[in-house]
Amino acid sequence: MKILVIQTAFIGDVILATPLLESLYRHHPDWQIDLLVRKGNEQLLNNFLGIRKVYIWDKKNNKTRNLLRVLKEIRIEKYDEVINLQRFFSTGLLTVFSGAKVKTGFDKNPLAYFFDNIIKHEIGFNKKAHEVERNLLLIQHLQGDEFVRPILYPSPSDNNITSSYKLLPYYCLAPTSVWFTKQMPAEKWVQLIQETERINDQDFKIYLIGAATDKDICEMIIRDSGSKKCINLAGNFSLLQTASLMKDAIMNYVNDSAPMHIASAMNAPVTAFYCSTIPEFGFGPLSDIKKIIEIETKLNCRPCGLHGYRECPLGHFRCGKEIPVSKSVVKIHL
Repeated sequence: MKILVIQTAFIGDVILATPLLESLYRHHPDWQIDLLVRKGNEQLLNNFLGIRKVYIWDKKNNKTRNLLRVLKEIRIEKYDEVINLQRFFSTGLLTVFSGAKVKTGFDKNPLAYFFDNIIKHEIGFNKKAHEVERNLLLIQHLQGDEFVRPILYPSPSDNNITSSYKLLPYYCLAPTSVWFTKQMPAEKWVQLIQETERINDQDFKIYLIGAATDKDICEMIIRDSGSKKCINLAGNFSLLQTASLMKDAIMNYVNDSAPMHIASAMNAPVTAFYCSTIPEFGFGPLSDIKKIIEIETKLNCRPCGLHGYRECPLGHFRCGKEIPVSKSVVKIHL
């Protein structure tokens, strides 16, 4: 059996697809399982058992030409089934013209009419509340109903690289997001750092993590906090090295963004700050130790969208500015 799984969205989306990949491998270790992701996200699948091949779609340079190149490669393989986790036209096109015997995807894909297995995708208050559960519905016809947590596999080398940062107790803070309205304001992160220092009377570190493009805002937060315990690690680690670091943190403080899903994949303790989005969309943390912090006042404008915006549509951004940060602070207990 040859299976192709398609997920060409962002980092968090690929992490939320790992339960499907893990479940397929556990039930069918002799199957050939391949994956298509957008360029840059392939590193997440390093050391993943059961994946034979990873196709990479460069969506930033010559997007359409690269799409057609990938489609040509896919058609050569003659897959038994293509499983499409996305709800966009481009991946629907890949699925329909893949040449696969069976085509499976969500009903919200514009080309779902041409799929063989069409799965209802519902966001909101329902029994399949989390995106992981919704994704797993796509393979229910192959192996039944089973919940699997997201998972990543940092290598021994990744763990060695982060080991020197684990000599003292530490917190990880991931203060940025692709979307402004998903990102708790910088002054709130400053407050979080100051509160964390106030309640702890032993030596520890606070690591600010993110991409290289996040380095400046992390530096600004550290400067404004006046903290001597903070270290700016933005851009220093790969995604799997970041996962290795987050695994052993006293607490990981994150937005509704990719680092939250990394924490879930490592079953690392996590506190997620929700600004414009809400946990009921079904993308929340799945770690055993988890906390969600959001504004306590009900706002008629919240949520204002599924993914967030570049700026607050109403200009006030109360959902971020009024988050009660002090309720999130976790003291070190050794």
